[in-house]
Amino acid sequence: METKVKICGITNLADAQAAVEAGADAIGFIFYEKSPRFVTIEQAAEISKQLTSFIMRVGVFVNAPEEFVLRAISEVGLTMLQFHGHEKPEYCTQFGLMSMKAFPMRNEESLKKISDYQTDAYLLDAYMENQLGGTGKTFNWDLAVEAQKFGKPIFLSGGLTPENVAGAIKKVQPFAVDVSSGVESSPEKKDDAKVKAFISAAKSAPQNEQF
Repeated sequence: METKVKICGITNLADAQAAVEAGADAIGFIFYEKSPRFVTIEQAAEISKQLTSFIMRVGVFVNAPEEFVLRAISEVGLTMLQFHGHEKPEYCTQFGLMSMKAFPMRNEESLKKISDYQTDAYLLDAYMENQLGGTGKTFNWDLAVEAQKFGKPIFLSGGLTPENVAGAIKKVQPFAVDVSSGVESSPEKKDDAKVKAFISAAKSAPQNEQF
């Protein structure tokens, strides 16, 4: 089964359509006001309604009120939830939708909390002081290999680019790779050529046989 690709931090329709046309499996909307890639529920809903139903729509939240998450699910038509804050395990699985908890990888200690969460998948990102995702930095991929022992699909994130994604997939064999800053011309605009190159490199990387 080929590695899935998620293009995160979508802020406009043109970027969303370009990702879909290039073969992305999922796009991510960031509902976190401190992110340079922040979108409102209304903006995401406007983009979402003009896309094929086959693309997975992932909502990215950071310590959001439950009613805000429910509203985003309803209005945007989200198909998966991604939690990047200090959400408790029971919070993440209460919405009746596929869920994924993000974990910043600093060292082996970073792996210890993963088993507390029974989300459908885990996203592993680079640790950076005072920054939740979108770091543009890689981390020690040996930690991601170790995280496979938890038996859930792994979304590998953090500093991935068209140039290094094939190597990352070969080493980690994740279920999916997640990219934002690595395919951008600026924080609010994706680079279509980089998006195409990234997806092509990921899809032609050594096949994932785990799932």
